[in-house]
Amino acid sequence: MSLRRLVPCFLILAAACLPTLGSSQARRSAVWFEGARLIIGDKSPVIENSAFLVEGDSFTWVGKKGERQPPANATRVDLTGKTVMPTLIDGHNHIGLVNEKDGTNKKANYTRENLIDQLQRYAYYGTAAAMSMGLEADQELAYKLRDEVIPNAAKFLTVGKGIAATSMAGPPGEARLGIPYGAATPEEGRQHVRELDARCVHFVKFWVDDREGTVLKLKPEVYRAIIDEARKNGMETLAHLSRTSALEDAKDLLKSGVDGFVHTVRDRDVDDEYIALVKAHPKVWTGPNIPGPGETEEEINRLAETAPASTIANMRRQLETRKAAGNPPNPLFELHCRNVKRIHDAGMIIGLGTDGTGDGFGAHQQIAYYARCGFTTAEAIQAATSVNARILGLTRMGVVAAGKEADFIVLDANPLENIANTHKINKVYLRGAEVDRAALRAKFLEGTK
Repeated sequence: MSLRRLVPCFLILAAACLPTLGSSQARRSAVWFEGARLIIGDKSPVIENSAFLVEGDSFTWVGKKGERQPPANATRVDLTGKTVMPTLIDGHNHIGLVNEKDGTNKKANYTRENLIDQLQRYAYYGTAAAMSMGLEADQELAYKLRDEVIPNAAKFLTVGKGIAATSMAGPPGEARLGIPYGAATPEEGRQHVRELDARCVHFVKFWVDDREGTVLKLKPEVYRAIIDEARKNGMETLAHLSRTSALEDAKDLLKSGVDGFVHTVRDRDVDDEYIALVKAHPKVWTGPNIPGPGETEEEINRLAETAPASTIANMRRQLETRKAAGNPPNPLFELHCRNVKRIHDAGMIIGLGTDGTGDGFGAHQQIAYYARCGFTTAEAIQAATSVNARILGLTRMGVVAAGKEADFIVLDANPLENIANTHKINKVYLRGAEVDRAALRAKFLEGTK
């Protein structure tokens, strides 16, 4: 990256990572929270009967109750019986195209109003940042929103436009066709990387997928050029893997120097050769996006807080159909579980992405799937918090620690005992301010059927 580009990109990074000094909550008001079980979000031990101080938008002290006294001017909040954990981070979504109120899916939905609605849905369910992965129907709007801090809303992160073999060879569906960059040659791939670099994008997303033979697939010589050009400019590359040739593509992508995968191998069980490649590339990460077996009754109840009644009724019908069939196993879910557990055991960095379209709840489901696939509950939580923060370069997010942004969830039960307890949200705080969940809930349901 040239110095000319480095300076404005640093300013954008600073806006995302430094305290929001212009916001009303950053006037150094002090709030002392005490009594909760505290899950830090990394491998640090849980603090029982904790205390922590929030000043402005930051944690300024974290420890055990009784280790120090609260400042005389601090407001005190008793969290006895509660569990506190960091807010979640969704490393892979496609928000803006779906309207959660009416269910439509079209480019015309990609508006500031709809994007903010979905970022607020993320905040409602305790997600503090959401990375949009390559389907920006209005790039200028996406870049403007990236630089804003919006009350009661998750931070909007974006990779800009993703790259496919043609603009029509990205994800299927009328709403998505024509959005990606098309790259038929190595030079076209390099040019798109340079365009993204000029807009201070750090991650370059590309699709290696022929959609089961229905579209052209990005050629190896093109994605190798994309990887090379990104590295020259200090950027990272993220590959989407197909449902039909993921294993062989992933092997070549690892050899070619890709930095991460936004899906895991999902066409067959990984083999020893792939595991050897994973071990030889310890900095490469993945956000697996495990396809679920369907919503549980508990999950439907939580989604009913924000989703239209018609959407919830459809989910309940699907649940009853699965029950009537004896809850048959989902082979694709089981395949993902085997592969994710094996690459996790081999040392691959596992973050978390939902591939969601805006309901805001998906990160909780992915965490639960990780636990079902053999992760400990602590590992599942870390994937969505500290690991994702490290992957995405969110240096002030992901853990509850002094100097970090005061983003946290207050839960009514302990998720280390039962991962579904991440659903039992009492309060959410973003940047030191409590999210007004009651007002958001009323807004989400207004005018829906």
